[in-house]
Amino acid sequence: MQNANIKIENDNAKLENDLAKQATKILPFDFYILNLIDTPGHADFGYEVSRALAAVEGAVLLVDATQGIQAQTLANFENAKKAGLTIIGAINKIDVVSQEQADVAVQEMQELLGASHGEILRVSGKTGEGVESLLRAIVERVPAPKKPERGGSRALVFDSLFDDHKGIMAFIRVFDGAFHVDKDAELGATHVRFKIKEIGTFAPKLTAGKELIAGEIGYIATGIKDAGKLKIGDTISLERGEPLAGYEEPKPVVYVSFYPEDPARFDDLRKALDHLRLNDAALHFEPDASEVLGRGFKGGFLGQLHFEITADRLSREFGIETVHSFPSVAYEVKLQHNGWLTVTNPKDFPADPEEVLEPITKVEILTPPEYIGSILQLKDTFRFSDIEVKTVGKKTLIETKLPLADLVSDLDDKLKSLSQGFASLNYEIIGKERADVVKMEVLVAEQVVPGLTRILPRAELEKEARRTVERLKELLPREQFSQALQAAVGGKIIARETITAMKKELGNFGKNGGDRTRKMKLWKKQQRGKERLKERGVKSEVRISASIFKELLKR
Repeated sequence: MQNANIKIENDNAKLENDLAKQATKILPFDFYILNLIDTPGHADFGYEVSRALAAVEGAVLLVDATQGIQAQTLANFENAKKAGLTIIGAINKIDVVSQEQADVAVQEMQELLGASHGEILRVSGKTGEGVESLLRAIVERVPAPKKPERGGSRALVFDSLFDDHKGIMAFIRVFDGAFHVDKDAELGATHVRFKIKEIGTFAPKLTAGKELIAGEIGYIATGIKDAGKLKIGDTISLERGEPLAGYEEPKPVVYVSFYPEDPARFDDLRKALDHLRLNDAALHFEPDASEVLGRGFKGGFLGQLHFEITADRLSREFGIETVHSFPSVAYEVKLQHNGWLTVTNPKDFPADPEEVLEPITKVEILTPPEYIGSILQLKDTFRFSDIEVKTVGKKTLIETKLPLADLVSDLDDKLKSLSQGFASLNYEIIGKERADVVKMEVLVAEQVVPGLTRILPRAELEKEARRTVERLKELLPREQFSQALQAAVGGKIIARETITAMKKELGNFGKNGGDRTRKMKLWKKQQRGKERLKERGVKSEVRISASIFKELLKR
């Protein structure tokens, strides 16, 4: 029996089910078992993709015919090559494009893979066209798993989900030995032991069985209730021994503080985050508090998209609207007498550090040639360096270095806007470099709003301070008293705007405007009322809605 494991770089999740259905019609399952792993293509989830690549023998590089090759396609192609996998190129959604458009996508894929015309397959996940040819190509080109080279039983965890009754369900590729129900097993990274409650395969739904042997892909019900104890890339073994190579602790790179819009829902927010972490072991959070925004949590995320997905799930699945701080990154800060420390929250950034290091990324932007000029102009807004321009088929690839802090500051949205959605972006963190940055605080009605505190390059400080207070003046509602909007560095005000108080008409006294003495009494009474309102307003909480934070993030 041959067993081929394939990773699909898939733009259409429906295709995986279609492949499984077609396989039952055209392939005798007593001869072939195909395990198909669908993974995300976004750079934020690159570690999960690398673990999926480590669990298989081949990869189907699937490209949307309506969009062609994207930046993440190039990145995943390179990763699959480094993993030594057999790569099969396929163009999906041929049912919604013209023959000419499909030919262009096929030609791009041929040039990328160095393949002949007939080796690039055309499929439709909707109609099933070409699926049989793709399955046959998988059977013919992808090698069966190699025989184990050592004794014992070891399996690689490439994904997981949480079940209320069975605990964490670990999705595994068995490399050595065999696993059975009721056997005692251990997690290599945490040395947590558990008894296997259920074992099975994907057909494509979870289907319980008796065992998983070397070369097979399936799942194990661990019974573990704490999501933090099992990580993607860990090794499950029956006997304590050498773990499989390549495990790394997924490290957050973007940090955001969350506060419930309704302070009374703090406990609901905590329970919601606990629930999300059961199915997202890469999510990190810890309690946080603000004198202005109240109790909340500081979260660590794999990237900007990971953060946005979490915020959306909190709103959509739990009905919890949050106020959140600007996304920040981890700075390494050297103090004059206390050595180095890592700062992930802008409010903790020291006033006068001796030296600061910030994370740097290598960014790849793939775009049609007509948008090159507009995209290169982004260097005036974002700190691009070491720019290189290459040709990839009929598209242009722009490679550049960029601080991670700039990357999470609306670059993707700006790129999509300039290219009308045709440009795509991929990135990887390549190290840290010295940065000339300072902490800017924003005061509203004489109060520092911690969520608006940011770490900014010194060269952009004055411009960004002015932009921030001007945007706040446009976005914040007027009150019955004037509100000062100030941007400050080290206690020094560098930009200021004022939201004027709402005016109330005092009425018309007589033909010529009425008695002036009467008017003056009313004006003074109104002024005293405004002063009392202002005093109460300054002492009360200054709350900035999530929508205003989102608007302020845009450049």
